Amino acid sequence: MTELHPKRWTALVVLSASLLLVTMDMTILNVALPQISADLRPSAVELLWMIDVYSLVVAGLLVTVGALGDRWGRKRMLLCGFAVFGLASAVIVWADSSIDVIAVRALLGIGGAMIMPSTLSMIRNIFTDPRERATALGVWAAMAAVGSALGPIVGGLLLESFSWHTAFLVNVPVMVIAIAAGLFLLPESRNPTPGRWDALGTALSIVGMVALVFAIKHLATEGLDAWTAGSAALAAGTLTWFVRRCLRCPDPLLEIRLFGNGAFTAGTLAAFTTSIALAGMMLLMVQWAQLVQGYSPLQTGLAMLPMAVGAGVLSPAAPAIAARIGARPVLAGGLVIAALGFVVLWLAPTTFPWVATSLTLIGAGMGTLAIASAAIMSGTPAEKAGSSAAIEETSYEIGGTFGVAVLGSLAAVLYRAELPANATEAVRESLGGALALARESGATDLVAQATLAFTESLQATSLYGAILMLVAALAVWRLTPARLDLATAHH
Repeated sequence: MTELHPKRWTALVVLSASLLLVTMDMTILNVALPQISADLRPSAVELLWMIDVYSLVVAGLLVTVGALGDRWGRKRMLLCGFAVFGLASAVIVWADSSIDVIAVRALLGIGGAMIMPSTLSMIRNIFTDPRERATALGVWAAMAAVGSALGPIVGGLLLESFSWHTAFLVNVPVMVIAIAAGLFLLPESRNPTPGRWDALGTALSIVGMVALVFAIKHLATEGLDAWTAGSAALAAGTLTWFVRRCLRCPDPLLEIRLFGNGAFTAGTLAAFTTSIALAGMMLLMVQWAQLVQGYSPLQTGLAMLPMAVGAGVLSPAAPAIAARIGARPVLAGGLVIAALGFVVLWLAPTTFPWVATSLTLIGAGMGTLAIASAAIMSGTPAEKAGSSAAIEETSYEIGGTFGVAVLGSLAAVLYRAELPANATEAVRESLGGALALARESGATDLVAQATLAFTESLQATSLYGAILMLVAALAVWRLTPARLDLATAHH
């Protein structure tokens, strides 16, 4: 019997609180953007980079940082991540141009990439008892879900009274506390037998991941042009080379061979699909709340709360349910519950009670991500924890990017299809553009036309979301071993 770490639950508090902040930071910017735009007047390209640079940096660095943490020490990597995140947040005080904000967001991305896989791999190493580990991962997954829903609420509250700088500055005191607590409460852990560092593999992973995320984002905003095709080709080439290199190497940068384990693959697929649904849904629901319903940023944040409630209730309970009925029904069932949330949005009238029901179901479906994490970690030897954490975090990151790009683009296409043939370019571009034009010209019929087109496109997109979740549920069911018991998996 492995000796249990005495401070494991207090360590979990530190790890969960830091993750809560990082996930909050991803969504807090959405609320601050209008103020930043009014203050700094960024060009359309600069505005896009403000939003995108964070996920580009995180996606590019996750693999490298996960492998570095395994070698160098996961606690050390996490504390450095806290420091980078805190410093970047403090520097915002001096930011007085769009380029400054982009640079700060890039620095936050570096910090975020250091924090996220480290929290997961440390849970894998601190909680040696698989049943306790499943519970700890339930808390971890709940924090991730609650954080992304709290971002707009905290952002909205701060911006009611203060300038947009506070959306960044709020991180500083929390990071100071996290460093102090982490120094005393977290144990150090690393891979006892690290091989030689693969410099070429590092370069390939960074170039490949950045190119992939850039291609997806560019496709969503500009469509299929030379930039999209070029970056997609670069991503395909470098990532194929990277995967082949990892498969040949005895001690690779990323343990691709983990995908040979059905539970690991099922967990990763569940994480990826859920992330697509969550990010795509948040994007469309925030637009619906602000543009169709006319909510303020704070009201919009509060309107998204049912999703956090659904996830917050189910995430900590999921391991106990899995212990009773098995991991496979919980993992696939969560995706089916999320699909039901999309079905409600597709069939029911788009009024707040129905939207809240839909968001609660999608959130509850996300709650099973605790089991996805446990399945991923159960299929991983302790010394490879950083590698598996990097794979899980990368699947979230790319899933989120994909969700915004694919579901966002699909909604835009369906919105245009619902408009009358004589609609002007500004109206066809977006609902925001249509409403701005209506305000200028006083055309009230245009407002009704555009909001109806948007609502109908939202309902149609939900049908595709439901289909995606059901296909993923079927794949996860087939991939997960029928007798997978998370309580007896990998010690």
